Amino acid sequence: MAEIILKAENISKQYRLGVVGTGTISHDLNRWWNRIRGKEDPYLKIGETNDRSSKGKSDYVWALKDISFEVKRGEVLGIIGKNGAGKSTLLKILSRVTSPTKGEIKTKGRIASLLEVGTGFHPEMTGRENIYLNGAILGMTKAEISSKIKDIITFSGCELYIDTPVKRYSSGMTVRLAFSVAAHLEPDILVVDEVLAVGDAEFQKKAIGKMQDISEGEGRTVLFVSHNMATVKKLCSNSIVLHNGTIAYRGTTEEAVEFYFSKSLNLSFENPKSRQDYPNTTGPKIARCALHDVNGKVQSIFKAGESVKLCLSIIPDSSEIRDYSVVWFIKDKFDEDQAICSSGKMNNVYYSNKTDSIECIIDTKALIPGEYTFRFVLHVPGDDNFDNWNKAISFKISEHDILSTGFEYTSIWSPKTFLSSKWS
Repeated sequence: MAEIILKAENISKQYRLGVVGTGTISHDLNRWWNRIRGKEDPYLKIGETNDRSSKGKSDYVWALKDISFEVKRGEVLGIIGKNGAGKSTLLKILSRVTSPTKGEIKTKGRIASLLEVGTGFHPEMTGRENIYLNGAILGMTKAEISSKIKDIITFSGCELYIDTPVKRYSSGMTVRLAFSVAAHLEPDILVVDEVLAVGDAEFQKKAIGKMQDISEGEGRTVLFVSHNMATVKKLCSNSIVLHNGTIAYRGTTEEAVEFYFSKSLNLSFENPKSRQDYPNTTGPKIARCALHDVNGKVQSIFKAGESVKLCLSIIPDSSEIRDYSVVWFIKDKFDEDQAICSSGKMNNVYYSNKTDSIECIIDTKALIPGEYTFRFVLHVPGDDNFDNWNKAISFKISEHDILSTGFEYTSIWSPKTFLSSKWS
């Protein structure tokens, strides 16, 4: 059984909202009075959930609440979640930048952190001097740093500017040098926040390769935070999903990413806020919708090229018997139409007014990886009134080697359309 190198036990972090300050005299006296009587801090009993989108009633907020997990030596753990979910706060606590309000962190060995661009760098010092400064902060001797400084500089790709003050570096150059220092000074635990996104594609590839070498080849532990799910899936074996300061899911990265998207996408069958029923609609209406795989399992994430089964529930028109057709549009994250299909003129399928359910199998080969939403229009021929449902349901097309080239079909290099073809 692998050794546990990091253990978080009921970690919670509370912040006071509003103008920066240590609090009020009355709060401090109240805390002091409870402390000398051996009672709990009264302000730990209050506080809002860490939901940045809504205004609370309390002046205190729990950025993290009862976080517990273990990390084994050599494991690469991904930490994912929306902005404001508590990821950076958790990493700062693990890196000893700030202390938890409640709970305890137990670690074995040295921790190197890369939390923000320029973390631990002095802008007036040169890149070379900052390497020694960072190494000393991490507990390295001057001799140890000197033995690796050539590899650090080479990996960073900043050799031309290494004796120039860091304040003249671009953010990308600063990250290059900071990551190179953290990775080469042999930490037992490497903590990396979203900063790698600042680097260019070439450096991101090098950095990911280096983290894989650190974990697989050297048996060291990496905690990795990123919004790039493709990178998280490539690098991390297991992941944690944070939501409003709590752990919403812990498991394999594949499952964690699917859970994350299922929570961030609109997967409800009905969303009245986005319904746009046209005035005086007398025909049938769309009541509910759902997405399934071809085996009938409800899901929200499909691989590029995978077929999607669209299921609609219809409220029939009781006034008279009239046939109708259904048109759907697929919109991208910029709300632009990317695809259209009709059961009527395009496929010559019209439904009787008595029909209360409709299914459609959709081929997704033409969609590049990304997030999409459906818009539905239910139309009765010869009638200007029709039912319109915008942003009815969301889904995601994930990266997949659809072309069998050995490379994933990703949104970075994919064209807008995939064409089937026969070769001879």
